[in-house]
Amino acid sequence: MTEKTNTPTMASSTARAMEPTPPHSAKEESTTATTSKTAPPTQPTSTDPTPPASQSGPKISTSADTNNTASPMQSPSSTTPVLEKEELDFSGNVEVNDDIPTQKDLDRVGNLLVLDAQGESRPFKSLYTGEGVAPRQLIIFVRHFFCGNCQEFLRTLSSSITPDSLLSLPTPTFITVVGCGRPELIDMYVQTTSCPFPVYADPTRKLYDLLGMTRTLDLGKKKPEYLQSNLFVTTVQSIMQGLKTGSGALKGGDLKQVGGEFLFEDGEVKWAHRMRNTRDHAEVTELRRVLGLDETKPPMRKRWSHGIKEMGKGRRSASWGRVRSKSKGVKDAKGDVVVENKEEEEKPVLSGSSTA
Repeated sequence: MTEKTNTPTMASSTARAMEPTPPHSAKEESTTATTSKTAPPTQPTSTDPTPPASQSGPKISTSADTNNTASPMQSPSSTTPVLEKEELDFSGNVEVNDDIPTQKDLDRVGNLLVLDAQGESRPFKSLYTGEGVAPRQLIIFVRHFFCGNCQEFLRTLSSSITPDSLLSLPTPTFITVVGCGRPELIDMYVQTTSCPFPVYADPTRKLYDLLGMTRTLDLGKKKPEYLQSNLFVTTVQSIMQGLKTGSGALKGGDLKQVGGEFLFEDGEVKWAHRMRNTRDHAEVTELRRVLGLDETKPPMRKRWSHGIKEMGKGRRSASWGRVRSKSKGVKDAKGDVVVENKEEEEKPVLSGSSTA
């Protein structure tokens, strides 16, 4: 009886011995606890604190930032980085350089298209190279087609530098104007400025970007010599021009885009000037010097307000003369003294007063 009772007990003990060991036995836990007491504590890794987003400054593109980003636009012939496009939209004086564009820069812009008044396109390089083009070309980039400052600049330039004077230079020279508005406004622009030089349009503004011209709304601290009208007059003129064109008021071009001047000779740029504010075209006296003309200052143009006053004064004097002449004839017929009538006729001419 005893043997039969012990047999199943031994079998169950053998089965328990063959079962897998639990993952965490008491012995292992004791060993782990002992090891953790004797092991030295792990030193924390020191990291620089990351500043909050509100304290981080504006990001400026540099030539080193090339990972997963498009390379920033560099000013021609310069390693100085310029602000990214979205950071150019501010009102303030812009620091740009007058570096000469390299041949690589000219290769990038040569085949870009400009439009004439009829909307016909032609490559930009055809303005300064090719058959029938003067060996030297001064290409002037203006702002939007309603900019009163640029219009004043072209009026002063046209009164001082004529096509004949340019073509008679030892190296025949000519001038071409490029704006950033729509081509359908070119005729209005030529008529307003009395510009004798051809005008083209670059509504995409790619030429401005690739040649290093930038964007700003700052007027600058000093009024240039080529401005012969005050700010109020030029502003009113710009507004009136926009209203007269109707829907064309929205086609003048980017209000913040500023331009510059580039002198091309034999397909290369020999001299460059980029605007730093909205009134920073090169002075006409400087352009005359660069082109090989004398540095005579531009003549003072008659302001439109003065012309209106003189026209009104002439009409008022003539009207008074006719009125007094009729009165004189009547008085002569009645036998009045002629001397008294002559004094009355000369009186309004001397005083300039009106009948009122």
